[in-house]
Amino acid sequence: MTIAIVTESFAVSPQIRPGDMQELAGAGYRTVICNRPDGEEPGQPTVAAIREAAEAAGLAFHHIPVAGGAFPEPAIRSFADVRAAADGKVLAYCRTGTRSITLDALANVENLGIGERIEAAQRAGYDLSALRERLGE
Repeated sequence: MTIAIVTESFAVSPQIRPGDMQELAGAGYRTVICNRPDGEEPGQPTVAAIREAAEAAGLAFHHIPVAGGAFPEPAIRSFADVRAAADGKVLAYCRTGTRSITLDALANVENLGIGERIEAAQRAGYDLSALRERLGE
């Protein structure tokens, strides 16, 4: 499992597995957000399997799927609500982590400036510079 730390309270990851939940809980994560629709690719664990393992490990689990490069306002608001209400560190995942970090940058729960969000993503290994205009909305 590869975790990219974005801020003190938030990280993203490519696809995780049910067996990763105990390790995440042990690392101090309290909330997991899945940003993948079920059945996106063969071999992908189901949302139900991840949810069951997360809850068994004492983690809150939320499913906010986005696909096709679209980040609809309801998904951004849901992501922001989960982040704002989270008690402790949050890990969001998708196929590569890009959708998750994009949702976080658009939600801007930590009230960072545009440049700060782009730089935080860059430090975590993601280039969000093409979103500069949309981040200013």
